[in-house]
Amino acid sequence: MTQENTEKKTIMIAEDDAFIGDIYEVKLKAAGYNVVLASNGRDAIEKLESGVSPHILLLDIVMPYMDGFDVLEVLNNKEEWKQIPVVLLTNLSQKEDVDRGLSLGAKDFLIKSHFTPTEVLSKVEKYML
Repeated sequence: MTQENTEKKTIMIAEDDAFIGDIYEVKLKAAGYNVVLASNGRDAIEKLESGVSPHILLLDIVMPYMDGFDVLEVLNNKEEWKQIPVVLLTNLSQKEDVDRGLSLGAKDFLIKSHFTPTEVLSKVEKYML
């Protein structure tokens, strides 16, 4: 995508590991996106409630206060948030976790160690509103 096409696109990253969040923030900003970081699931919901309107949400599962599965349930219960595409980006890889994430409406389930930031960017662009 060109800078012109992505200028107004916002990506929210809910990730409790600041180092990983920074890596994705740098990569996505370099591609021309606005990036909003949330340090956990509760922080992500608070940012949505304050008016942040992402075109996609990159969501970790294992986080303090509110995990990614809980965030998906909250999104599903709020009409204005149901349409936000969610890509899970996690270290969990058990089939039950994958199935649960997808059944809760996630568009994709990416295991952090299996995808480079460039590959994650490609997935984000595939699913973005």
